[in-house]
Amino acid sequence: MTKINNIAIDNILTRRSIRRFNVLVPVKQSDIECLIECASAAPSARNSRPCHFIAVTKRELLDTLSKTLPHGKMLIEATLAVVVCGETERDGNKLDYWEQDCAAAMENLLLAANALGLGAVWLGVRHSLDNLEMKLKLMFKIPENIAILGIAAIGHPAETKDPHKGIIPTSFHLNKW
Repeated sequence: MTKINNIAIDNILTRRSIRRFNVLVPVKQSDIECLIECASAAPSARNSRPCHFIAVTKRELLDTLSKTLPHGKMLIEATLAVVVCGETERDGNKLDYWEQDCAAAMENLLLAANALGLGAVWLGVRHSLDNLEMKLKLMFKIPENIAILGIAAIGHPAETKDPHKGIIPTSFHLNKW
């Protein structure tokens, strides 16, 4: 692992996908607002800011999500889910980079969760099978011009994981493949 004494880099390198949460300890409202603020600070193509966030804290909705998402069983323990959505068009104009903008926002959200001592995992929704996105759009009354990139399951971690162990040698290429 890279040895640099830097808080931001340490946060990036120690972030892990956490799937077990302490269901008895809710995420504080101030932390939810911080997470959304950090997600909103992500870069955006042409500063279009297409991202929207639905914070889900109601236990019955989290339980329903855990049953609806094929890989969402951890939501039964999570005390927060954030649905990351993006405008696919605005004022009749197609927004071509909304998925990339929302992916950057999701990563900011996950990094902020780690910095706050929370655990989180990214659950993909976009391009899923079984009409998953449409089911979720109906559940949350999401407008037609808005698409769902994914959902972050968040809570106080009930598991720990070691940091990733540096560069994967087969994935690093310098100047050519």
